[in-house]
Amino acid sequence: MSSVKINNISKSFGSHKALSELDLDIQEGEFLCVLGPSGCGKTTLLRIIAGLERIDDGEIRFDDELVSSAHTHRTPEERNVGMVFQSYALWPHMTAKENAEFPLKVANKSAEERASIVNGAMDAVRLTPFADRRPSELSGGQQQRVALARCLTQAPKIVLMDEPLANLDMHLREDMLQEFSQFHKTTGSTIMYITHDQAEAMSIADRIAVLLDGKLQQLSRPEELYNCPKNAAVARFIGAGSVLSAVANGEQTVSFDGETVVANSETPLVSAEAVTIVIRPEDLHLGSGRFKGKVDDVTYLGGRFRVRLLCIHQDKQVELTAYSSSRLAEGEHIAFDVAQVWAMKG
Repeated sequence: MSSVKINNISKSFGSHKALSELDLDIQEGEFLCVLGPSGCGKTTLLRIIAGLERIDDGEIRFDDELVSSAHTHRTPEERNVGMVFQSYALWPHMTAKENAEFPLKVANKSAEERASIVNGAMDAVRLTPFADRRPSELSGGQQQRVALARCLTQAPKIVLMDEPLANLDMHLREDMLQEFSQFHKTTGSTIMYITHDQAEAMSIADRIAVLLDGKLQQLSRPEELYNCPKNAAVARFIGAGSVLSAVANGEQTVSFDGETVVANSETPLVSAEAVTIVIRPEDLHLGSGRFKGKVDDVTYLGGRFRVRLLCIHQDKQVELTAYSSSRLAEGEHIAFDVAQVWAMKG
């Protein structure tokens, strides 16, 4: 296990700046998810940590060891990182056990030592009964577990996972998230997991780093990220909340469309200052209240309905999302109330 300290790194490809002055600390034994949309720089960050890309500025340390800077670059082999790809990257002519054993052969480990390590890795990912099958004879989830076993045999300082569930269906994804969680508990490995899927990140991460346009926007525990976004960009990206303008009345309330609403905030609010508020679906109560909206869309989620409301806010039409236990008619006008909001300055 190792900690990873990323200090003020930047990386450009021609005129495109993929990462800009990024700081990030991954704690020893932590399961960190890097979350962001396509093109935000998250895979570039993973490749830089792995040693597959050089950085333009800044530095990266594994514990206290410098592995990357503008003038220093340790190769992937020297960094001892394990990688799990979305494509599995398995040798098709090798069995599951042989795939897991391959890094040990490259490292010139003895046959006896290889057998001990590989058997332990196959047991850890529950693949011992399938050890002699080739990848074509395994399910997608089993192939991903072979990739995990191969990673385990390397005894890496850090495990890097690049959207490892992208090629699996929904049910297999849920199963593999449990596998990854168990893998982390069993090995205590330091893991950085790249994903664009918020549900994946929220369900598995110790902390989540939100990356937008090559910049780190927020690093928080999942519940903090959802409930207490640092800025409007994070608030718009995370969850199904709506980001709107309001005016603070004092420390605990804001004025929103002429009504006073309870507000939570990271810092005390100053009366009469402009603020940005986030309204989450669970904070909207449908059926009665001080606000009015029109039902624009209803989606059944299993056990509840997601309702998109159209409302007028500051003379403009905006969308709010709410949950309902019963199906509402599209086009229906409905009253609602807002129990609370999250407020941010600016």
